[in-house]
Amino acid sequence: MPRTDTVLDDPRLAGFARDRARVVVREELDRVRRGEIGAGDVVEAAERRLRRAHSMRAVLNATGVVLHTNLGRAALSAEAVGAIAGAAGYTDVELDLETGRRARRGRGALDALARRVPAAERVHLLNNGAAALVLVATGLAAGREIVVSRGELVEIGDGFRLPDLLVSTGARLREVGTTNRTSLEDYRAALGPQTGFILKVHPSNFFQRGFVSAVPTDKLAALDSPLVVDIGSGLLGPDPLLPDEPDAATVLRDGADLVTASGDKLLGGPQAGLLLGRADLVEALRRHPLARALRVDKLTLAALEATLLGPDTPTWRGLRADVAQLRRRAEAIRQELGDLDAEVVDCVAVVGGGGAPAVELASAGLALPAVLAQPLRLGEPPVLGRVERDRLLLDLRCVPEAEDKAVAAAVLRAAGR
Repeated sequence: MPRTDTVLDDPRLAGFARDRARVVVREELDRVRRGEIGAGDVVEAAERRLRRAHSMRAVLNATGVVLHTNLGRAALSAEAVGAIAGAAGYTDVELDLETGRRARRGRGALDALARRVPAAERVHLLNNGAAALVLVATGLAAGREIVVSRGELVEIGDGFRLPDLLVSTGARLREVGTTNRTSLEDYRAALGPQTGFILKVHPSNFFQRGFVSAVPTDKLAALDSPLVVDIGSGLLGPDPLLPDEPDAATVLRDGADLVTASGDKLLGGPQAGLLLGRADLVEALRRHPLARALRVDKLTLAALEATLLGPDTPTWRGLRADVAQLRRRAEAIRQELGDLDAEVVDCVAVVGGGGAPAVELASAGLALPAVLAQPLRLGEPPVLGRVERDRLLLDLRCVPEAEDKAVAAAVLRAAGR
């Protein structure tokens, strides 16, 4: 086992800050003690880590999950990335250059969103989907009741529970119906002087079959109460690929007063919360004191505007990838791998990110020995697949074709070739 100072004196580490290098070297030596790497690999491993300026690394998503929450959900378009770079310095985010006076913050992104959803009288942006719902609950129902179906009080990733979020705003939940069936009369019977609004929530990450029923938006809109619909995944208009996924335009036309959604799911943009609907309600919520704490930054505004105005996003393309082309790409990679144990396979991808849970996407990729999963994750670039039936599956649906050579090289390195 080499001494820490001996490793630090290696010329390959000379250009790095000593204190930072010492921490990294000690961590790599711990890996030697655990048997994860050899003693002779410490300097190379430490140098590789130190050359990564940031802890967050770009990865190749071969999991077959288009909107993978652990991988940051939607991959941004080149236009959105360029917009972020352009907004990184001083910008006119709240300034009218013509008059020299203060202007509406993020007006470009707001205008672009309004044009994409003409059914919305007004729109507003928050820092994520949960923030949009928090602002609505606080502004319309603090100290009052939110009427919601028991079957829509969902839990999503990392133990996040919708009921906890709503109650934290000071609102009370008036649960109606049962887990599997809720009727219009259930809602009607719950309305009263304490009602803040009716909430309809798209379950997003699960679906029910069998003896189930729910009340559609147009029926709820006829009741004497504001109606808020959380569509979740941020689809702005109908999509024939996702026929059961609610979209903002349709829900508003069906009579919803407010719609909330996320910007980093099916919309394919940065993390953001979308709030669309009645002008008086959106304006009142925009002026609520809490709105300041939940507002989006200039980089998000730039990326969202570019997403709304730009061409097809990586999310859109990932959902519609041609399976025959995926097979051809997989075969080309397999040939690059020579005699390595690898086979081209058909597989099934999913939307992910709490969107269209019942939709399965035919896909294709490579099946490899499962033992390669960890070295591929730790490689450069990291390649993430999924292990099924003791085989590592690399689904190419969300891997850009330009990265196929990088995938082949990463697999060969991971296999020690």
